[in-house]
Amino acid sequence: MTQGVLPFKYENDKQQSEMTGFGGLPVYLDMAQAAGLSKSIDRNLKASSDSQGWTDSQVVMSLIMLNLSGGDCVDDVNRLESDEGLCRIIKRVQKHGMTRRQRRAFSRRWRKGQQRTIPSPSAVFRYLSSFHDYEQDKLRESGKAFIPAMNEHLGGFARANGDFLSFVQRQNRQRTATLDMDATLVETSKSEALYCYKGFKSYQPLNTWWWEQELVVHTEFRDGNVPAGFNQLRVFKEALRCLPEGIKKVRVRSDTAGYQHDLLKYCDMGKNKRFGKIEFAIGCDVTPEFKKAVSEVPESDWTSLRREVNGEEIKTGREWAEVCFVPNAIGHSKKGPAYRYIATREGMAEQLVIPGTIEDREDPFPTMSIESKKYKVFGMVTNMDWDGQELIPWFYKRCGKSEEAHSIMKEDLAGGKLPSDDFGVNAAWWWIMIMALNLNNAMKRLVLGKSWISKRMKAIRFHLINLPARVMERSRGLFVRLPKNLDLDWLLGIRARIALLAQASPG
Repeated sequence: MTQGVLPFKYENDKQQSEMTGFGGLPVYLDMAQAAGLSKSIDRNLKASSDSQGWTDSQVVMSLIMLNLSGGDCVDDVNRLESDEGLCRIIKRVQKHGMTRRQRRAFSRRWRKGQQRTIPSPSAVFRYLSSFHDYEQDKLRESGKAFIPAMNEHLGGFARANGDFLSFVQRQNRQRTATLDMDATLVETSKSEALYCYKGFKSYQPLNTWWWEQELVVHTEFRDGNVPAGFNQLRVFKEALRCLPEGIKKVRVRSDTAGYQHDLLKYCDMGKNKRFGKIEFAIGCDVTPEFKKAVSEVPESDWTSLRREVNGEEIKTGREWAEVCFVPNAIGHSKKGPAYRYIATREGMAEQLVIPGTIEDREDPFPTMSIESKKYKVFGMVTNMDWDGQELIPWFYKRCGKSEEAHSIMKEDLAGGKLPSDDFGVNAAWWWIMIMALNLNNAMKRLVLGKSWISKRMKAIRFHLINLPARVMERSRGLFVRLPKNLDLDWLLGIRARIALLAQASPG
């Protein structure tokens, strides 16, 4: 009997074939092992029992693999569990390096024996619930921004991520850390979620991105009604503590959410004992007072911004100028800090008014008229002495990478689909996604090579993670057999480079 329109049939294999559709996923387990990620997770999170059930690393690494393989909800762990070949590899990996006594103790963690290789959805939810503090829910006040205090387990993610950053720094040493701070909205229909400034229910994590390494240094999960600039100095200090050894200079970039005078003063006055004065370039609010200062800039002081195209510099249509501006917040004292304010402007073409539309509708960006011509106007504050032609393009580089990272978090990985109404559960889910993002970015930069750095997860799954393979055991060895038309040497080269990273890392 035919099953469909075309002449082929589906049927179950009656033998234990131990095929896998994730033949390339185990190299990420290689990478995690080289970085000591599982040990760091067990050492820092301590959310599981010391003697019974799933360990921290088993649950978290399962969810990291879920993110990498394309799953976006807790129930998707059943898809990994149904992959016999992948489960055979994971079973062998979990006991790698254990003594006989340790293997026996590991087996005794389950009273009835370990029935699954990947934790069940119910086990994952029970584990994630340990990151939620119900006492913090009682402290919420209607209409007020509130960030629940992390319990000891949730705080462990930052420490485990810090250990991973140290591993990457040992392989790819950087002396400068340019930190881009930016929040992103995660739209949700959860009943406990709050409305954001755009009018829909969401959460709004604040992320700190390390531009040179393309890694997330720190993240703070937040309710949707919490402004991006709320407590930003505290978050910045926490991010600085996460930076590994070897960093000598820190710079910070942010949009107008970072225009907080306590943050600017902290950076400029060199109050951080480790890094001293921190250079910054941060968008400033285009207030009526700032517009007045911009209008007083002589026309001769405006300079055209240029960009290089095919080795030739061309004008962009935008202009910049230094602005003599002292905001009221710091203008009350002669001993207050003095910053550079820079404005950019771009002329707007006259808009034809379509009949039936509102002529005086509000523009979605700051505008002002100078000598009867209308301009888009943006402002920036900095304590750096770079020329505007160099500083402004450097400042706007943060927009591309941090926004791309947010897109990857929510669309390529599981950050866009939160599992619970409980804040702490979602915060842990978000952190695990961040660790998957960092693991993948380190894999691209340190192992796969330059041509892979710009590739999104769709391409990496197609070319690497979702390789078909058969897993076989012979002579006490485990073998992952690929179809002969696939490039085995390429995969072996990946494993060899990871092995070199493990040898070179003292951690």
